[in-house]
Amino acid sequence: MGQAIEQVLIDQKQGDEIVLKISSANLSDLTTENLQKADVAIEFSTPHTAIENIYKCFKAGVPVVVGSTAWLSRLDEVKAECSLHSGSLFFSPNFSVGVNIFWEINRKLAELMNHQPQYHVAMEEIHHTEKLDAPSGTAVKTAEVILEKLHNKKGWSLVAEGQQPAPGSLLIVAKREPNVPGTHVVTYTSNVDYIEIKHEAKNRRGFAEGAVLAARWLPGKKGVFEMKDLLAL
Repeated sequence: MGQAIEQVLIDQKQGDEIVLKISSANLSDLTTENLQKADVAIEFSTPHTAIENIYKCFKAGVPVVVGSTAWLSRLDEVKAECSLHSGSLFFSPNFSVGVNIFWEINRKLAELMNHQPQYHVAMEEIHHTEKLDAPSGTAVKTAEVILEKLHNKKGWSLVAEGQQPAPGSLLIVAKREPNVPGTHVVTYTSNVDYIEIKHEAKNRRGFAEGAVLAARWLPGKKGVFEMKDLLAL
């Protein structure tokens, strides 16, 4: 993702300057002094390092855009730290504009399905084999969007293909295959028909473009923001 974001900045030629690039090879360069050379930081690392990196940005007074996933169980803690430092945080499990529209469609469809109990909802997500978390952050967010509106489901269950979920829960099947940027499919099945809503990323470019869009939008703002704020959804 770091390489994809850098390529977007180069291609768009809007005068952006990359002042610091951090990887596992130069972690010692992630200092307050170096961070403060930037107007905004973009964080795509791992579930195990994301929060530490976010806090370093808060302490340096640098707005941070975060695309790492699987840390959102600690979101309340991170929001409190952001407030303590009067910081700026923009987070999303998926920065694709298309995925965020996909979520809004799922929200509306789930609301409609409250009146159609004959339909049973399920989800499948497919990602590249290097992805560390399952289900994906995008799948979890999609499930939360659906559960917010669909009253006959009380949670989600990650199960292997062909298995049944816990009673009253939304089934999620997660697959890992080579060279798949990200596919998410929500289905509603009845005895007579089948409804499918699908988002399939062609490559990582859409995620990178969304992160750059957020990075240009965030400076000058204080607080915690998501793509729905940027896109006015």
